[in-house]
Amino acid sequence: MAKSYTVAVVGAMGVVGTEMLSTLERRNFPVGTLVPLDIAAHAGKSVTFKGQKWTVAEARKGAFEGVDIAIFSAGGDASAVLAPLAVKEGAIVVDNSSQWRMDPTCPLVVPEVNPEDLDWHNGIIANPNCSTIQMLVALKPIHTAATIKRVVVSTYQAVSGSGKRAIDALENEAKEMLATGKVSTPQVYPYQIAFNAIPHIDVFQEGGYTKEEYKMVNETKKMLDKNIEVCPTCVRIPVWYGHSESINIETEKKLTAEEVRALLSKAPSIKVVDDVANQVYPMPIQSNDEDLTMVGRIREDFTIENGINLWVVSNNIRKGAALNAVQVAETLISRGLV
Repeated sequence: MAKSYTVAVVGAMGVVGTEMLSTLERRNFPVGTLVPLDIAAHAGKSVTFKGQKWTVAEARKGAFEGVDIAIFSAGGDASAVLAPLAVKEGAIVVDNSSQWRMDPTCPLVVPEVNPEDLDWHNGIIANPNCSTIQMLVALKPIHTAATIKRVVVSTYQAVSGSGKRAIDALENEAKEMLATGKVSTPQVYPYQIAFNAIPHIDVFQEGGYTKEEYKMVNETKKMLDKNIEVCPTCVRIPVWYGHSESINIETEKKLTAEEVRALLSKAPSIKVVDDVANQVYPMPIQSNDEDLTMVGRIREDFTIENGINLWVVSNNIRKGAALNAVQVAETLISRGLV
């Protein structure tokens, strides 16, 4: 009989937490006992997993006793307190917040990119930023084949990356805009997101880049190669689900578009969607029920000697959050680390 595990999902009532439960079920993860956890206000409510109702408990001291793997979808402040507590109580933590990503004692992992880093975990594994995850899934095969020197990336990110309030805000603002021709008060962002594009995600930092943009720089260096230079611009667009990225890549070795297409076609977790003659290319609307990272518009950059352009689309709640976390847990098991 296959071994099963006691799995806690922290933030089980949230957008990502709900998707984590769905992903665990969809991938038939070996859950023997589910421990759904959330804030005190949600304690006593229930979630459904594999046709069975499970009661939500408060995420606090004592909640992780007997838990093998705890998958966190909580904010960084909550994770800072609860993740070490969970480890102390015997669980391995896979954390989806930004709290542990750049901690040198915590692996930051995309299983298709650097699964070996799980081998040195000390109880907490960090899930990368959603925009970094999909970029590195696409970059890894290219870097292995030709060594990437520099990346210039522009992201077009869905509102679900900001949570349920932003999802509701887009709907409400769009309705108001269509009914009255204007939005009276932006609900989540500094400006209305309906029928708009906002080149500002997270807080501005030194040099005029945002915290979201620096995440892509620092996480790429930590997971893929410290020598890769990354220049990002992150934009919020009025799409519910699915982040899109325009990626310009400079490599040490020459690769043709055909060679890149062949590499990506064989790479794990990638779907090449690239037939421009028939107007076939990835779009965020295609990512709603898609676990794979879609890559298209593969073409050479004719302005430099060794350049490639990609258009990459992935569901930010799935691969960008819940799915990657569950895949990390699966990889922990397959490597004998649980």
